[in-house]
Amino acid sequence: MTNSLNGTPTPRCGHPATWWMVGCLMILSAVSAAYAADYRPINPSHASDTVRLTGHDLTAQQLVLVARDGAKVSLSDEARARSEAAFNLLLEATLEGMPVYWFNRGSGAGRESAIFEGDAESPANRAMLEARQLQIFQSGESNGVGPEVASEEVVRAMLVVRANTMSYEAATPALTQMLLDLINHRITPVVRSRGTVGEGDLGPLMNVGATMVGVGDAYYRGIRMPAAQALKAAGLKPLKPFAADDSALTSSNAYSTGQAALLLADAEAALGWADLAYVIDLEGMNSSVTPLSAVVQLNRPFPWLNWHAKRMLSMTRGSDLYEDDPKRIIQDPESLRASSIRQASAWQAFSHLKETVLLQINSSDHNPAIRVGLSPEDSWELATPQLKKFFVHGGPRNHNQHGYIVSNANWDPYPMANDLEAFTIALANMDAAITQRISRFTSPFFTGIKAPNEHGWGRWGGGFATSSIMQEIQGLAVPVPPEGNAIVQNVEDMQSQSRLKVSRARLAVDDTIELLAEDVLTGTYWLELRQNDQPTRHFGPGALSVWPVFQKEVLDRDPSGAGSLHDRAALFLHAHAPQQLYPDLMGPTMPSATANR
Repeated sequence: MTNSLNGTPTPRCGHPATWWMVGCLMILSAVSAAYAADYRPINPSHASDTVRLTGHDLTAQQLVLVARDGAKVSLSDEARARSEAAFNLLLEATLEGMPVYWFNRGSGAGRESAIFEGDAESPANRAMLEARQLQIFQSGESNGVGPEVASEEVVRAMLVVRANTMSYEAATPALTQMLLDLINHRITPVVRSRGTVGEGDLGPLMNVGATMVGVGDAYYRGIRMPAAQALKAAGLKPLKPFAADDSALTSSNAYSTGQAALLLADAEAALGWADLAYVIDLEGMNSSVTPLSAVVQLNRPFPWLNWHAKRMLSMTRGSDLYEDDPKRIIQDPESLRASSIRQASAWQAFSHLKETVLLQINSSDHNPAIRVGLSPEDSWELATPQLKKFFVHGGPRNHNQHGYIVSNANWDPYPMANDLEAFTIALANMDAAITQRISRFTSPFFTGIKAPNEHGWGRWGGGFATSSIMQEIQGLAVPVPPEGNAIVQNVEDMQSQSRLKVSRARLAVDDTIELLAEDVLTGTYWLELRQNDQPTRHFGPGALSVWPVFQKEVLDRDPSGAGSLHDRAALFLHAHAPQQLYPDLMGPTMPSATANR
């Protein structure tokens, strides 16, 4: 193999002599340094914690704890037994002479071609399957298209999703354990970022398979080395795959789904900051709060809009915004009045996305679908001749368990792909309002007082930075065009490109934080002006939860070596979860995800 950065050979180490091992480690350190500029290892701050995987109740917070913070995983007895029962049903199917897609029959264009006949566990078939599976896993090292995934948390998120959902598949117990071991020993396969069309992330997961059998490169605790060396360092032996382990591992959308789950945590923080920034702007503008009042909300009973208005009222309660002020104009600019509506709509889209992603990470998207325990009597279609062809009666070797094994399209990642784009669009529409309300602070007509610097130099006003960020967000809001290319001999003719959709959503969230940094800089500047103009002025709890901390950590900080004012503001937003500064941020109670859907 060659170094993907400079084309030089990647060294292979493994000689038992001490001097050779020292030399190998020195070479590996040099090679690792070549990649270090791009690779971002995690900070395993929760390495002593363990998340229990059951296949049905994994949360986004738990996934983040493992993928980003280094927690370990365990598999529940029920989940492990479910997977073993599916595996045993698969073997029983061949004993009963049933054709099974992607096992004794080929996959894709080879679905009608027999790979073997008869019992999968006969000596001849077992030897053939072990050799075939090993070859498939080894070939995974060259699969996919670069560049390599530079973030350890992204690959770990993929592994966590697959470990949770693979409990529904016919994986060998050895494959199941190896996937858990990679996570718990922090062996992170080198994964190429492209090559998946979003209808099953075959390429990235094939890269994982190569690591399992000791082929290619992997990162061990953040250090790049040959996969075989990483397994050895962790005290693990390479996997010996069998049966249909290749399909059990790779038939999944875990690559894009894992990223979507990571996205949820950061998107929720961004929306929380948008709400805090909004109440700071309301205070800084000396706004009219009439759009939030019951008068308005009762006339338009959209659950998410009503919820958000109550949320903003609670964050500004006690403020002088509710006192009579002759300097306050009767109506704010549209961006101030409509921000609550835009932000409520973004929260609604986020809620839909969260519901969808949680379903995705806790269900099977594998083909074929295996369901142990189902009988022809359980549903009318299962009793028809077509479906009964795929009914496994069960026998002594699988403890007489029966069930079905059928082909399907569960790998099609909708509705998650749709909800990812819907959230990105909702976020962009929210950001358009934020961008405009920042600029409105340059107008004394709206503010009622004149800033010392009317040209907007320094901390306030809509300028180049705000416009530049918003232009990036506008491009991200354009949906990925629907696509259907008839590939694999006209068999695989649909593509969802969920990889692109989740990456756009990710960039939109990042850009939103950058935009909000400008917003908070502007809003807090105007809080100072309001207080200077009226020293006895009262602000609401939302603004007061942020302003003093922001003043201390960003504005009063020695700027030497700390980056620009914008950079310091953006780092502040990244470093502080909104709920930490304002614990009551999540009240009042949110509507259900399906409210007004």
